[in-house]
Amino acid sequence: MADPTIRLASFLYGENAPYILKQYATFLEAPENVDPSWQSFFMEFGDSLEHVLLENDKTILEDPTPSADKPSANISEGLPEEDIKRSLFALMLVRVYRVRGHLAAKLDPLALTPPKNHPELDPAHYGFTEADLDKPVYLDGTLGYTHTTLREVLQHLRAIYCQHIAVEFMHSQDPHHKAWLQERIENTSPASTLTDVDRKKALKDLLEAESFEQFINTKHTGAKKFGLDGSEAFIPGFKEALRISGKNDVQDVVIGMAHRGRLNVLANVMGKPLTTIFSEFQGTITLDDDASSGDVKYHQGYSSDQLMEGQSVHLSLTANPSHLEAVDPVVLGKTRAKQDLFDDKERQKAMGVLIHGDAAFIGQGIVAECFSLSDLQGYRTGGTLHLVINNQIGFTTNPTYSRSSPYCSDLAKIVQAPIFHVNGDDIDSVLYVCRMAAEFRHQFKKDVVVDIIGYRRFGHNEGDDPSFTQPKMYAHIKNHPSVFSLYKEHLLKEGIMGEDEIKLLEEEQQERLRAAFTEAQKEQSLKVDWLKGHWGGLTTRGSQNANPISEVSIESLQALCKKLTLIPENFTPHSKLNRLLKPKIQMAETGDNVDWATAEALAFATLLTTGHGVRLTGQDSGRGTFSQRHTVWKDQENETKYIPLNHLSRDQDYFEVIDSPLSEFSVLGFEYGYSSANPKTLTLWEAQFGDFANGAQVIFDQFISSAENKWHRMSGLTILLPHGYEGQGPEHSSARPERYLQMCAEDNMQIANCTTPANYFHVLRRQLLRTFRKPLIIFTPKSLLRHKMAVSSMAEMAKGSSFQLVIDDQQIKNKKAVKRILLCTGKIYYDLRAAALENGIKDVAIIRLEQLYPFPKNVLKQILHTYPNTCEVMWTQEEPENMGAWHFCDRRIENVLTTLNWENSRPHYIGRKAAASPATGYAKQHEKEQHSIVHTALNIK
Repeated sequence: MADPTIRLASFLYGENAPYILKQYATFLEAPENVDPSWQSFFMEFGDSLEHVLLENDKTILEDPTPSADKPSANISEGLPEEDIKRSLFALMLVRVYRVRGHLAAKLDPLALTPPKNHPELDPAHYGFTEADLDKPVYLDGTLGYTHTTLREVLQHLRAIYCQHIAVEFMHSQDPHHKAWLQERIENTSPASTLTDVDRKKALKDLLEAESFEQFINTKHTGAKKFGLDGSEAFIPGFKEALRISGKNDVQDVVIGMAHRGRLNVLANVMGKPLTTIFSEFQGTITLDDDASSGDVKYHQGYSSDQLMEGQSVHLSLTANPSHLEAVDPVVLGKTRAKQDLFDDKERQKAMGVLIHGDAAFIGQGIVAECFSLSDLQGYRTGGTLHLVINNQIGFTTNPTYSRSSPYCSDLAKIVQAPIFHVNGDDIDSVLYVCRMAAEFRHQFKKDVVVDIIGYRRFGHNEGDDPSFTQPKMYAHIKNHPSVFSLYKEHLLKEGIMGEDEIKLLEEEQQERLRAAFTEAQKEQSLKVDWLKGHWGGLTTRGSQNANPISEVSIESLQALCKKLTLIPENFTPHSKLNRLLKPKIQMAETGDNVDWATAEALAFATLLTTGHGVRLTGQDSGRGTFSQRHTVWKDQENETKYIPLNHLSRDQDYFEVIDSPLSEFSVLGFEYGYSSANPKTLTLWEAQFGDFANGAQVIFDQFISSAENKWHRMSGLTILLPHGYEGQGPEHSSARPERYLQMCAEDNMQIANCTTPANYFHVLRRQLLRTFRKPLIIFTPKSLLRHKMAVSSMAEMAKGSSFQLVIDDQQIKNKKAVKRILLCTGKIYYDLRAAALENGIKDVAIIRLEQLYPFPKNVLKQILHTYPNTCEVMWTQEEPENMGAWHFCDRRIENVLTTLNWENSRPHYIGRKAAASPATGYAKQHEKEQHSIVHTALNIK
């Protein structure tokens, strides 16, 4: 008789598997039509049986043709049917533990949250008695077994899936990911992969982490540091992940984290000098940059080069405000930019690491938005390593009140990322899963999560008393031994280290801390040196060259315009695109009537052909919200893409245009991060409508407007916000200029509202032609995109031309006759100009402020000075009085008028009255209001 194991292998993995599936299908349709014993079996396992059979016999998926009507002869060759069912159960149990074993794992170091006894993990749930556990099962190599018992299978599964490591990976729909993880999880262990050297190094890392926290607690009792106490295991785990990544050719790591444990990471991972950190606590540090406001120590960034597996790896910890996960998209954007600078098509040389708190990970929607970016063409970075410092508590809130999901990490399942949960008191397990996570990211270029479950030994900050809200937890923590002491005892017990060896390490570390503390009592001068690498050659302040000549020859513009209108052979364009290209062909020939979209394309083209890249993202940016841009053409027969801006010359740089997901917060953060790492590319983000940008207000407030002042980080990000009152209602009129203007100070960014395509052309080019970088917010038009008056000539972009900060009224021939000056910005100019022409008004000058910040006081003064008579000056805007630019400009205009010694030195307001909503939703009301503004401004009765 043949070996029963072989017979079972043939039964499960050969022709009989389809037969079982057939029996199962019959059972689902009519249970009475299958044998009662099979009925009982199928009832026990439900629909999971199909997964087992398909998972353990991939030939069924490849060729389901073997007979499903009858069993092969193997069933009748001597293997009892009960053994078959029991073996099937064993296979089923393997799958159940892979799926649900994490529920029974011992993850809480405090043991306050006991493992769950899920019924599917218990053989009794399926009717098996204690005696059944010792009966034979045949697994054909699964878990390394051929012939064993149910009891041994259970013990093996519990050792893998239900101890201090819990793995969630069966939600993945990629069989390669599952197979890779399954192989490592079931065939390796911390004991088999970690050496004594690894363990000694981990103890040293733990000693440094714990002693750093304790030293500051002693020297600066009650000072805020948002310590890592209770979760020190994170430090050796993080360093192990970095080591493995360095081994796999990662050369640059961009890190984002909030404040919990940040100082410890700066000291013990980033290598920031302890003297500097202690000086920040003692207040003995001074900054050599008077223009900097700085930030608290647990928000600041830092960069350094660290040796990993024999090669230098650059680590940069991105500065982050108290808005916890707000830094996430910034890190992703910086990582992508560095990969592009490396020309790293495999996305291997630069890696992003995001370090989360448990409450913030599940509580902040930006985390889900960033996961959604992870595999999109324009945003992928080759996988992000997510590490969770899980304190099992928010500020004062228990997890049961802060999330509805079992784990804080469940968000990662939206991209099928594997999730490792690990008990933070088990250092070997922490090292093991961090190593595996780094290897998974390297292998598959996908996101992966490690949830290190520890506790927070003290309150949210060191002056907070947590026992007000968690008395039971903190009574337990008070008597719970530290991670270092536990691991120290473990290594002593295993004979890996001796008492004297550990004592020497402790003494050396204390001496290192004491020496740094003593040195920090002397005044320390911190040199700000942040323009290195790709930022070399740029200056920190550049107002002396704020508006350089940005000319391009007419011949070059015409040649580029022709290339932008050239339809390739065998390409079938949209019929409307053909019609749109005809006037552009005329523009290329005459150099006249250049519209907004063409001026933008020419700005991009002139940068691309002179060594600069261009990256434009936003919702529907390829075509443009208003069907104006058409940078991406689609063949109407086969949908192949053609991007004219990438077919200008052989040696041009790359133009990237991306239709983004519907997330302003994450996408704007991503582009800010990209621009802060790549100063050589014009990086633009476009809102679908300007007021949609309020979904990304955190990025504007915490990064774009203030990062240079707080953290010494430049950005040349250009932001396009469609703005203009055209009767489209409250949500499609105002880009809320008042919000951005309110943030303006200390030359921190630029605000522009261009009225001509030529000026738009110049302001875009200016972004990369200057010796410094500043964020630029442009209120872009809607109706002006096709307005007959809103056109320019190529001559306005050619010799000697540059961005015009203020545009005087060219229609005024006799300035002595002017009695009233209307100052305005943006689209309202064309409404005023049309009415003035229609009514023959020649004694009112309409002057446009094209740049609102930095406020162009000198240029405005020069223009106003050309009007010899004292004039009445009116500020005219479409927005309500409490919105728009009025309250930002009024005193600045007054200051200019005062220097002219005019009798009327105070400007007056003309516009909509103050309102709660930006605009009316009724077209007739809008027209009435607009008519009133224009007629009042021009004094038309």
